[in-house]
Amino acid sequence: MNREDARERLIVGLDVGSRDDAIRIVETLGETVGFYKIGYQLALAGGLPLVGDLSRAGKRVFLDLKLLDISNTVEKGVESALQLGAAMLTIHAYPHAMRAAVKAAEGSPLTLLGVTVMTSLDAADLEASGYRLSVAELVAMRVRQARDIGMGGVVAAAAEAAAIRQAIGPQMAIVTPGIRPAGSPAGDQKRVATPAEALRDGASHLVVARPIVAAADPAAAAVAILDDMATALS
Repeated sequence: MNREDARERLIVGLDVGSRDDAIRIVETLGETVGFYKIGYQLALAGGLPLVGDLSRAGKRVFLDLKLLDISNTVEKGVESALQLGAAMLTIHAYPHAMRAAVKAAEGSPLTLLGVTVMTSLDAADLEASGYRLSVAELVAMRVRQARDIGMGGVVAAAAEAAAIRQAIGPQMAIVTPGIRPAGSPAGDQKRVATPAEALRDGASHLVVARPIVAAADPAAAAVAILDDMATALS
């Protein structure tokens, strides 16, 4: 993998509290990064128009809103995401929600991603939420459902990426958050991996936020991660 290939697969999370902060990060990173994630924090702070702004500037946007509601509401939400110009959109991997999302996105280039089990959760969290499946069992079930329903990919921790890739084949996306360069603190994530580990295990895209956004030199931090990605599969 060369640097340009890695650039297509690195998604920088704009996990900041204002549109101005997000714009500063994008300007700082310049052409080093071509793919950004917008989640709840920025979306609810006036960041949704950035989806269109970034798309028109030649960037791709992963809209990480983890939609889950009645089918009609999910369907209308996906239609709105299409109008914004998002390239990827997350849906909690409940079958009814995924079916509604696939219906709304049919014929479009939008990649729908089913959120399996968030990387901030572990077995104890699942048990406290009433699940009687292990993390691996719940991920496997939701991955099969996402594949059968026609989703474009899934969001999962790197620890599950190898098994998921074996189950879904080479075509579907596996987007992996919780990425931390070697030696970086895990923060509030419980199932983390380095960029090289995640790619070797089958991830197609890596989401990196704090290790880049909070770095003293975000551009240098992004370049270091891209270099790690480029060498991982070379």
